[in-house]
Amino acid sequence: MERSRIFSLFKTLLFSYILTGLLLLLLAFGLYKFHLKESQITIGVNAIYIITCFIGGFIAGKSIRQRRFFWGLCLGFLYFACLFLASFAITKTLPENLTQSLLNLAMCAGSATLGGMLS
Repeated sequence: MERSRIFSLFKTLLFSYILTGLLLLLLAFGLYKFHLKESQITIGVNAIYIITCFIGGFIAGKSIRQRRFFWGLCLGFLYFACLFLASFAITKTLPENLTQSLLNLAMCAGSATLGGMLS
């Protein structure tokens, strides 16, 4: 039983990253077509994090059906951890702005938890 929950969580995490990729492509198109400013891109990326984590938490809550907020929170932490580790693997350094990293963690975990609770 526990194995199927973890499998569902990772399936949902994969879906969240596929959705993230599609939305980032859409944002890149907006950057190309409308010459968006850096502040608009930052807002767009943060909105994508929130939307995809919320949807992922919602789907995780629907598929697991028990302690939905907990599984949403787990999804948000895993989502952030993958982003953090990928960033570290590419840049080979820890982020200089720890406050922004903690804010991203809060956005991912909070929106996924909310999605889980509303599922």
